[in-house]
Amino acid sequence: MYTNDMTKKVFAGKVPIGGGAPVTVQSMLCVPAHDITGNTAQAKALEKAGCDIVRIAVPDTEAVKTLAAVKESVNIPVVADIHFDYKLALESVAAGADKIRINPGNIGSDDRVKAVADACRTAGVPIRIGVNSGSVEKNILAKYGAPTPEAMVESGLYHISLLEKYDFDDIVLSLKSSDAVSMYRAYVLAAEKCRYPLHLGVTEAGTAKTGTIKSAAGIGGLLLRGIGATIRISLTDDPVKEVEAGKDLLKALGLRKGGIRFVSCPTCGRTKIDLIKIANEAEKRLAGTDKDITVAIMGCVVNGPGEAHEADIGIAGGDGCGVLFKNGEILRKIPEDRLLDELIKEIEKI
Repeated sequence: MYTNDMTKKVFAGKVPIGGGAPVTVQSMLCVPAHDITGNTAQAKALEKAGCDIVRIAVPDTEAVKTLAAVKESVNIPVVADIHFDYKLALESVAAGADKIRINPGNIGSDDRVKAVADACRTAGVPIRIGVNSGSVEKNILAKYGAPTPEAMVESGLYHISLLEKYDFDDIVLSLKSSDAVSMYRAYVLAAEKCRYPLHLGVTEAGTAKTGTIKSAAGIGGLLLRGIGATIRISLTDDPVKEVEAGKDLLKALGLRKGGIRFVSCPTCGRTKIDLIKIANEAEKRLAGTDKDITVAIMGCVVNGPGEAHEADIGIAGGDGCGVLFKNGEILRKIPEDRLLDELIKEIEKI
């Protein structure tokens, strides 16, 4: 099985994908393709949120102008999303795209595939082949009877072979399904057959609530096995939330450092402070803090310094009050209405 550190390393701009490079977080702009102002503003917001790679739809020649403007507005790599028109891929490369998303089997004759491969090779631009359960070729569907994981992998390998035919191998592969289990199985199978870096995602995952859960299940399970080089959590929501969810997932798996890690208990009958309110407020107020520390928000002294002794700092509730602790040692007792303020003051000292 090819794990991330064993796959070929490719570069989208200066950002490495695969070959043991850190797993990156991607998102896609959702502003109408001809709205240059809206797309550049959203791209800047994504970059500020910590997005590593941003993708933009290029449905026509006019949209290439938007791609070029986005490229000029941010310092992160920009991916051009192309479907059937190979000329748009060539125009996007000429406009400065750092990566192209296209399925070579969908763009027509061999000379078109060769033209895209040659242009991308010359410019040092990788190609992501994006297979999903709705794009599997009819002959492959007939063979398997449905867009099974095996069918998706065979489709991906078919598209890869079209690029390899012209000595192009700066390739990233994605095999997305709206079903987390099918997606998971497809990527496991691909990791056994493919040496290229894998772009993980559950496509059409849903709203922020359901989409995050489905994505965490599918993507998280694969990353724990060392499968996957870059991820996108697809949500029917502001794409900034995709980036935030992606970063949180990587931090939860120990694959990304920086920023606060929260530990908080679910509360029980022993809790005598409004812990849920305090925990949510703490997350909001500390969202922009880049200190690489673990903060515990615990309901009582039983589950405070004891169960959360691995935390760098935290609070544990009492009867209308709480204690502030650091590295497992209690520092002082604090009234409930000042708990969060005192915690934040102490964090600022770290």
